[in-house]
Amino acid sequence: MGLKNKTRAPKSLAAGRPPIIHQQKQKTISRKATKALINKHHLLEKRKQQAINNGDEKGEAVIDAEIKALGGLVRYQEASLQGQRHDRGGDSSRVLMQWLEPYLSSGKKAGNENEHERVSLRMLEVGALSTQNACSKSGYFDTIERIDLNSQGEGILQQDFMQRPLPADDSERFDIVSLSLVLNFVPEPKGRGEMLLRTTQFLHLPERYPGSSSPSSCFPSLFLVLPAPCVTNSRYLDEDKLQSIMASIGYQKTASKTTQRLVYYIWKKISACPEVVKPFPKKELRPGGFRNNFAVTLG
Repeated sequence: MGLKNKTRAPKSLAAGRPPIIHQQKQKTISRKATKALINKHHLLEKRKQQAINNGDEKGEAVIDAEIKALGGLVRYQEASLQGQRHDRGGDSSRVLMQWLEPYLSSGKKAGNENEHERVSLRMLEVGALSTQNACSKSGYFDTIERIDLNSQGEGILQQDFMQRPLPADDSERFDIVSLSLVLNFVPEPKGRGEMLLRTTQFLHLPERYPGSSSPSSCFPSLFLVLPAPCVTNSRYLDEDKLQSIMASIGYQKTASKTTQRLVYYIWKKISACPEVVKPFPKKELRPGGFRNNFAVTLG
């Protein structure tokens, strides 16, 4: 039985991705310490969510105490920002711009004769931590809207993507949406599927763009970055299943890159999301005690 693609109020992400708190001065943390702290914090957050789901208030309180002993959210912020250089692979938008630049630069070099055909490019960056990343400095985007659960400063709107109002018309839609290390913070598989489904509503339809030879042929697209083990070492998700899920909501993979820590994708929206979406339940694909439980479900 298919899933009706109805407009409804999705679950908030606040229970998933830990918020980041402003600080006067950020301390330097070693790469090894950064990785250990982030991994420990994520493990505790996962256990806390399980306790909440089970109604275990005592267990939740014990885990809260462990998180506090680690330094709480303040210490997590320091590790997260350090991790932008180390454990999170640096500025992931550099990879995106490496993929987009050949298309965008060819349009720029075409000169004024094609200026009337130029599309004003708009980007929505979900989970933004900086206004000085590669996309921001590229000069190719007329508008970049940046949102995060807890804004890091001016230029980043404090907003939950799952609660963001849906676009009223094309002026509020985007050419590209970035989900860099955001989907993995959603606490439940169903919520991850809902997030991917929701991105389709913020992108223009493919008909807006010129033919395949145009510099803008890489749009509309979703830039997705995940920790590599979410795809390479999960019991419930592999590359084939991810492609099937994305295809079912109108996306086609146009670029990908896998490193030791991260997987990067560009998913081009090639059709409107169907009213009835094929269900994808949580199903074991690769058994093994050493694998993780990351999953994405629809329906």
